[in-house]
Parts: sequence; structure tokens; C-alpha cells
Amino acid sequence: MRYGICNETFGDWPLKRACEFAAACGYTGIEIAPFTLAGDPRELSAAERAELRRTIAQAGLDCIGLHWLLAKTEGFHVTDPDPTVRDRTVGYLGELARLCHDLGGRILVFGSPQQRSLLPGVAAEQAFGFLQDVFDRLVPALEATDTVLALEPLSPIETDVLNTAAETCRLIEAIGSPHVKLHLDVKAMASEDLSIPEIIHASAAQLEHFHANDVNLQGPGFGAIEFGPIFQALHDIAYSGWVSVEVFDYTPGAERLARESIAYLQRVDEEIG
Repeated sequence: MRYGICNETFGDWPLKRACEFAAACGYTGIEIAPFTLAGDPRELSAAERAELRRTIAQAGLDCIGLHWLLAKTEGFHVTDPDPTVRDRTVGYLGELARLCHDLGGRILVFGSPQQRSLLPGVAAEQAFGFLQDVFDRLVPALEATDTVLALEPLSPIETDVLNTAAETCRLIEAIGSPHVKLHLDVKAMASEDLSIPEIIHASAAQLEHFHANDVNLQGPGFGAIEFGPIFQALHDIAYSGWVSVEVFDYTPGAERLARESIAYLQRVDEEIG
């Protein structure tokens, strides 16, 4: 397995410190939340982007890509019935694809529950059509930057749009581009009727990226979810992508979350053999 960690885990640490600590723990990749780089990441200059890329590389890490794409933004929504809002959202996501490329990354994880949830008067099937419209029109920017948009199913607690891997795969297949694939997250999969290994097996053909965490919102190994069957399923499908640690409850502290999460994942992987 290739292990990465999301940079917001480290709070207000400078990127250099976060990367060096992640590398010391054994991670080989880092995933970036754009809002941690600038108030408006589109405004980062070419020189600033190059310096960020050097900072990641000098720590011995790969830039995996971006996630939390629409967090802390305003005016963007992928299922808004107003075409001007969707146009603006396509444009912004295209700029993030260029930022991802400039940083040396490839994957853009699309979760953004608030910016995809149903708006008043919009039916679920309408929303599906709006999603397809937005992501269809994003494909040229993904192709130009050689990036992949990884769509993330999320639990009904977070959103009412794309709650299952099967539904998300239906959208991916409707778009029909190798630049739009599936992202799976452990805490989100735990909300489905199928078991996590069953979801992994059923969506193997579309799986691009993977987040490791627990339903308690902390790191893998910090809660009740056993990763042995999960890693066995990833081995069964010959998954060769990243396993990124993404947490939402930082109570244990950045150092402990980073160290103990990867130690647990490595131990589970070794036990599988």
C-alpha cells in the first residue's frame, strides 16, 4: 500500500513542517485541502505554486492531489438549477485541476456535501442530471491537466445526493470518461447496507482513491472499525492506488493521529501478507 495523509490534519503547521513530519512517520504522499494554501487558491502565482511543489518534493513526498474542493467557498454548487451557478462551479473546479497539476498532483477528491445537496424544488433525478452536466463539462480541463476527479459517496448524515457507491458508479458510467472515477471513504461506506468489503468488490472497476478513517471521525485504528477485512478486499481487487488518512476529529493531536494511523495500517497490511 502507498500511504498518504491529508495536510489539514496538521492544522496551522507550515506545509514544510507538515510534510517533513509526515515523511518521518512513513507516509510517501500528501493530499492538500486548497483552503489551507490561500483564501482563494486560484490567485496563487506560478512562483508560489512552484515553491509549494518544491516543498513537498524536498520532504520526499508525492503530491497526491486535492480534496475538500469547495470547502470555505461561496457561490458554487453542482446541483443548482441555475445554469450560471453551475457554469461558475465548472470554471472553479477547472482552476483547481490546474492547481493540482501545478503542484504535481493527479487526483481531485470531490466530496463537498454542502455544495451538492438538494436545493428546494430540485428532485433527485434532476440533481443527477445537473451533476452529469457539470462533470461532463469539466472533463476537458481534466484531460488538459491529466488529472482525475474522484467522486465520493457520502452518508445521508452529510448530504442527500450520492449516498452509495453504486449510485456514484452509475453517474461515473454515464459520464464515461477515464478522468472521472470513484473515491471510497471508510466512514462513509460504514453507513451503507452492504459491508465495506462488499462495496470495494462491487466497485473495483471504478475505484481510483481511498480514504482511511473511522466512524468516530478519527484515524484508522482509533475506533471500532477493523481494517483487516477492508485491506483484504483491497488486495483481492489488486488496488494499487493511495490509502490516505483523513480525519475530522483532531482531539488526539496531529502527531499522534499521524504516527498511530500509519502504524496501524502497516500492521494490518503485514498481517494479511
